[in-house]
Amino acid sequence: MFIEKVIPRFSETDALGHINNTVLPVWFEAARVPIFKFFTPDLNPHDWKLIIAKIEASFVGELFYAHEVTIKTAVEHVGNSSFTIKQEAWQQGKCCVVGKTVLVRYNFKNKAKQNLSEAEVAALSEHLV
Repeated sequence: MFIEKVIPRFSETDALGHINNTVLPVWFEAARVPIFKFFTPDLNPHDWKLIIAKIEASFVGELFYAHEVTIKTAVEHVGNSSFTIKQEAWQQGKCCVVGKTVLVRYNFKNKAKQNLSEAEVAALSEHLV
């Protein structure tokens, strides 16, 4: 499991004083960087190997400005050419958002999905929950 700490910015709040729901997919993407490095170690976008097939977020609690948020990231499932990432946003000891993202190993030159390599499966499998 990977852990990332986020300090909410005032600009990320909404009129109700909560962290806006549009912010969580951005935080979750930033917390997936260690997994991106399994595929593109230098994070060079010209050498990218993944696309997002599905993203979802379930808001199960409120997030607020001025309190640190912990993003927990793990691999939930590994398939032949895709895998599912599970993420949680925690604040003040409470899980507030649960996210899932399906990523596909993609060959941009051929415009087609591609099977995960043995090394990629092994790296992802080390972080299965």
